[in-house]
Amino acid sequence: MKGTSIKKVLILVTILAVPGFLYYLLQDQGKNRYRPLPIFGPKVVATTFHSVRGKQIPDTIYHQVGDFKLVDQAGDTVTNKHYDGKILVVNLFYTKGNTTSVDIANKAMQSFEFTYRPNKKVNLISLSIDPEYDTPARLKPYAEKLSAKPDKWDLLTGDSTQIYNLINKGLSVDAHQELVNGEKKFVYSNMFVLLDYHHRIRGYYEATSQVDMNKLDDEIKVLIIEELRNNNDGR
Repeated sequence: MKGTSIKKVLILVTILAVPGFLYYLLQDQGKNRYRPLPIFGPKVVATTFHSVRGKQIPDTIYHQVGDFKLVDQAGDTVTNKHYDGKILVVNLFYTKGNTTSVDIANKAMQSFEFTYRPNKKVNLISLSIDPEYDTPARLKPYAEKLSAKPDKWDLLTGDSTQIYNLINKGLSVDAHQELVNGEKKFVYSNMFVLLDYHHRIRGYYEATSQVDMNKLDDEIKVLIIEELRNNNDGR
């Protein structure tokens, strides 16, 4: 059984491996060690323990993105439970305004959608920062233009208070509205956020940086390996 598990890991590494990705598997030169991604946000040490190869390790309670109830481009209600057991790539957008930064992020999302289309464990989410304008009726043709299909790449809108709470507190990303010369202006961080299977934040990436986008691609693969290793360890 142990030999089979090791073979599965080696096969998956071979399939996914790229030079940047291998950096995470080789922490020290000549030593085959796995370096997990950091977990962002507040954390506390729990009073419970888990076992790793017979050793008792204290559990840590990490920040997780909380409950939400929003609507996708198809008009369907989506909650956080919908993404249980999924790796999530999340970004912010709006359908009118600063189209340059939004277009750059959309193109990056399209690339990730194409790359991970066969993998049902990877989902993409774009959160509208202008939910009053970005109704499901407006998002549907916008999503079709991007070839963003619900349940793979979800464009979410809904109650503005809930969305901004999810963005600012859940994802710890800045997004707010300002009045400039009497006109409403959106100010936000054009970041991609990587969430793991447990809705924990594992990385932030600038949408306009190709280096960051390559890093995000590598770290999605790292999370896939991490989950496989945790399952093999009985966690």
